[in-house]
Amino acid sequence: MEQNTLKTWAECAPKLIAVASGRDTADLVIRKGQWVNVHTREVLADHDIAISEGRIAYVGPDASHCIGDDTEIIDANGRYMIPGLCDAHMHIESGMLTPAEFARAVIPHGTTTMFTDPHEIANVLGREGVRMMHDEALLQPINVFTQMPSCAPSAPGLETTGFEITPEDVAEAMHWPGIIGLGEMMNFPGVVNADPKMLAEIAATQAAGKTVGGHYASPDLGPAFHAYAAGGPADDHEGTCEADAIARVRQGMRSMMRLGSAWYDVETQITAVTEKGLDPRNFILCTDDCHSGTLVNDGHMNRVVRHAIECGCDPLIALQMATINTATHFGLERELGSITPGRRADVILTSDLKALPIELVIARGKTIAQDGKCLVDCPHYNWPESSRQTVNMGVNRISNDFIVPAPEGANRVSVNVIGVVENQAPTKALKAELDVKDSRVQMDLANDVCQIALVERHRALGTTTNAFVSGFGYEGDMAMASTVAHDSHHMIVVGTSREDMALAANRLSEVGGGVTVFKDGKELALVELPIAGLMSDQPATEVAAKAQKMVEAMEACGCTLNNAYMQHSLLALVVIPELRISDLGLVDVTKFEMTDVIQAHT
Repeated sequence: MEQNTLKTWAECAPKLIAVASGRDTADLVIRKGQWVNVHTREVLADHDIAISEGRIAYVGPDASHCIGDDTEIIDANGRYMIPGLCDAHMHIESGMLTPAEFARAVIPHGTTTMFTDPHEIANVLGREGVRMMHDEALLQPINVFTQMPSCAPSAPGLETTGFEITPEDVAEAMHWPGIIGLGEMMNFPGVVNADPKMLAEIAATQAAGKTVGGHYASPDLGPAFHAYAAGGPADDHEGTCEADAIARVRQGMRSMMRLGSAWYDVETQITAVTEKGLDPRNFILCTDDCHSGTLVNDGHMNRVVRHAIECGCDPLIALQMATINTATHFGLERELGSITPGRRADVILTSDLKALPIELVIARGKTIAQDGKCLVDCPHYNWPESSRQTVNMGVNRISNDFIVPAPEGANRVSVNVIGVVENQAPTKALKAELDVKDSRVQMDLANDVCQIALVERHRALGTTTNAFVSGFGYEGDMAMASTVAHDSHHMIVVGTSREDMALAANRLSEVGGGVTVFKDGKELALVELPIAGLMSDQPATEVAAKAQKMVEAMEACGCTLNNAYMQHSLLALVVIPELRISDLGLVDVTKFEMTDVIQAHT
């Protein structure tokens, strides 16, 4: 299937000039709208837009000279005409959807451009997996740019992935047509310590004239942060407070403020603009991770812009942060991000700049959504069988793999516990005193301490690592298992019953990946994710319905956290403090070293 291409400006410049001057006629004219100009931060009433060959030819008070017999006319009726929204940093796989189905889900919400980092699939299928995502992205009727993942594994020596990404892979990918830059540089200790591999990836990206994504997940804004900034990343989305945002823009980075399904980091950082008065052009909005339920029920970038406005941001500034600021950051200011001549004709009509109802969406000069309905086809890539056979756990079923043996003679042990923090990516490093019975360390459900395990699923090694987690509030006998376990994407299992944990793990092995919840020996919910154990190629509405049952199942097991699944899936992300689990054991991310589960015993 051929990619969904748009003529370059050079190819259609003669036509654009002819239409703007009145010597030729436009394909489409939008009449009598309020032009939201994100270059000047103005709203100009009674303006028209003339579009030809998928690009904007003219914006002004009267486009009647651009209209011919075959020109389509859309009457804006005084509505606001705003640029299509851009998501500056996101992972399609987090939606449990393929690029095609993700695009279909977000188009009605006004998203016309996405900058995606497929490092989830890179950990499972390597460079070829990235290429599959890249190729399906190019088929879509909106702009889906791909960042070449930088860190698979995210932290070498602390986890084992299905594949690794090398500097040679990065250098090759810079020649692919849809590659816009390097994905988030999560191995920030590697950059701080001038690791040759990390610097080679950054150098290859900069040599290609493309953007290096950042990821500095540390509260330390001292010399280590300055060393990271010197290492080349051009942006960062891991800030969680005003000081983080200010530090990044002062060092020449763009501060990307995220509102995903579970990460709420806009409100705590946007005060750098709304109260401190910093230049807003260096601030960008993004989602990072949104699951299908959020996309179907709440929105996408329109949700983020509305939230920024609710946090006190001027609506026009919030729109800049989701349009022109993003385009400029990626070197695409002449291509998209504003309603101005020569740019891609990505336009939204809305009747309210604060509530931001998305009433009509135009991308590349064609109407693609109206009143919440997607009106275009989003073509699928022909995913090979190799992408659907990725849960490799060998021939033996999981049985007694979730036992935590106690030291000989121990009656009670002191353990390290991963502490979940609601609506935040970081965890807390907690301590707990646990009983020992039959030489096995017991959970403490009365104090919300249950078990967590990571089951190796890439090479059928048959290994399982066990630890303890707190914060989910689970009650009774239950287990939740997922082959989405950022970033190594082994199988992560959390439960209060070792028997249910085994049932859940074996179930995902049977279906080829996904998420399941068991309670009292029975399955309450299942979301099948056959592609790389990460994604479904079914429509977002169907996946969201299954995901909602998963949420309800977690609630039935006692969990009331907001978007607890996102917290669950990130407990193996060994580049975000404080404590995580990997296939190699428990990881102290404040020190980037392994640590023992059991600290002491009596």
